[in-house]
Amino acid sequence: MTGTRRRLDDTLGEVLARRKTLNRLRKLSNTPANFIDFSSNGYLSLSTNPEIQKSLLSRLQAEVATSEDSNGSRNARRSLLGSGGSRLLDGNSPFAESLEAKIASFHGAEAALLFTSAYDANTGLLGSVPQPGDVILYDELIHASVHDGMRMSRATRRIPFAHSSISEAQQGRVANTKESRAASGSKNQGLDHVLRELAKDERVTNCQANVFICVEGLYSMDGDTILLKEIVETVDRYLPSGNGYVIVDEAHSVGVFGKDGRGLVCQLGLEDRIWARVLGFGKAMGCAGGVVLCSSITRSYLINYARSLIYTTSMTFTSLASIDVVYDFLISGQSEPLRRHLETLIYYTRHQLHTLYTRLKPNRDTLYVEQTTLKSPIIPILTASPRSLAEHCQRFGFMVRPIVSPTVPLGSERVRVCLHYSNTKEQVDELCSVIEVWVKSQMAEVMPQENTESHKKVTEITDGFIKEDKPRL
Repeated sequence: MTGTRRRLDDTLGEVLARRKTLNRLRKLSNTPANFIDFSSNGYLSLSTNPEIQKSLLSRLQAEVATSEDSNGSRNARRSLLGSGGSRLLDGNSPFAESLEAKIASFHGAEAALLFTSAYDANTGLLGSVPQPGDVILYDELIHASVHDGMRMSRATRRIPFAHSSISEAQQGRVANTKESRAASGSKNQGLDHVLRELAKDERVTNCQANVFICVEGLYSMDGDTILLKEIVETVDRYLPSGNGYVIVDEAHSVGVFGKDGRGLVCQLGLEDRIWARVLGFGKAMGCAGGVVLCSSITRSYLINYARSLIYTTSMTFTSLASIDVVYDFLISGQSEPLRRHLETLIYYTRHQLHTLYTRLKPNRDTLYVEQTTLKSPIIPILTASPRSLAEHCQRFGFMVRPIVSPTVPLGSERVRVCLHYSNTKEQVDELCSVIEVWVKSQMAEVMPQENTESHKKVTEITDGFIKEDKPRL
C-alpha cells in the first residue's frame, strides 16, 4: 500500500476512533441459529413459512422444467440467477409487469412500479418528481431513504415537522407549544402550523408550487402509527386547490395492518386520497424489494426519470417469484390467522413489560416502558444503557438490539423488541424475567446523580411519551 493510501486509512481510522469513544461504532454481527428472535423485522415469520417455501420451490422447479422443454434451444432458457440488465434494456419481462398489476389490484392502486428495494423506491420517487419551486414537508423521524431522496430532489424547500403532531401514540398529549415540543424532544413545529404558514405563500395558494408531505405508516424505532385521516384532512384544509400530495412509506405497515395485510392506507380506506405509497417487501412480507403505488402517469414518469430504476440491474426471476408467492399467500387469506396471533402477542407483551416497569419502579434512565394499546409489533424500551441491556439479553439467548444515536435522537436510546408470529407467550415471559434481572442489578448499583446531563436528556424524552390519569391497557 502506498504512503498516500496509508494516509487516507489513517484519516478514516481517526474518524472511526472518535465514533468509538462516543460509543457509536457500528459493527456487523451474525445472529446465532439457536437464539430467540426479538429483533428482526419479519413480523409474520413469512420467510420461514413452510407453505410459502414449498410454493416458491415448486415455482422455481416448474420454471426449470419449462426451460428444459424448449426444444433444446439455449436462447429459450430463462435465467433464474440474473435479469440481464436494467428494465429499460434487457431486464423487463411479462412476469414483472403482471406482478405489478397484481400488487396494484391488491392494494387498490391504479398502478405499481417495482424497485430493487424500498430505499431505491423512495430515492427514485423523491429524487425525480418534485420540481424547482416545489416544497417537501417531512416528519422529523422519517426514514433515511427519504432524506437521501430529498437531497437528490430539485424541490426549493424542505421543511421538517414535529412527529408528535401526527403520532397516534401522542394524540392529545403534546400541544403545539415551545415547552411541549421540548418535552417531546422536538424543536420543530407541528404539521398544522407548518401548513398554515405555507398557505400564506402566493406560489402555493396559486398552485404554482406543489407540496409533498412525507410520512410513514408505522415507525420502525418508536413503533407508533400516524393519524393519517387527520393528516389528509389537514392538507385538504390548507391546500384546498389540491396541490398537496401525501406520500406514505408503508415499509413496516404492509403485511401488518389492513385486511389480509394490505397496509394502513387500505385499513383506513384512503386509497384515493394518498398520492403515492412506497411498500417494502423486506419486513413483514418476508422477501426483498420495494414498489411504488401510484397513478399510471406517475409510473410512466418514474420509468423515464427515476435514476434508481433506470441505472440499476432489475430484479431476478427468483426475487419476482418470491414476491409473487407471498402475494398469493396474502390474497388467499392465509395470513389472517398469523396476524391475529401476532396481535394477541403484542397486547400480551406490552402488558407484561409495563407491569414489570410499574412493579420495579426503576429510575427512567435505567428503564422506561410506555403504557399503550398500540397494535404495533415494535416495542421500544428506553434506557440510558442500551448496549448493556442488549448484551445481557443476548447472554441468555434472546436477540434484541441496542438502538443508539445517531439512529435515534441523543437521549432517546433504547432496546427495541420486535415481535413475530413465531414467538410465544412463554418466550415473552422468559425475556421479561431476563430484563428484570438486569434492572435489579442496575438499581443495586450507585445510580448517576439526578442532575447529570444524561439523566436530564432521558427524562425530557420520556416525559413527552405518556402522562395519563387512567391506564390505557
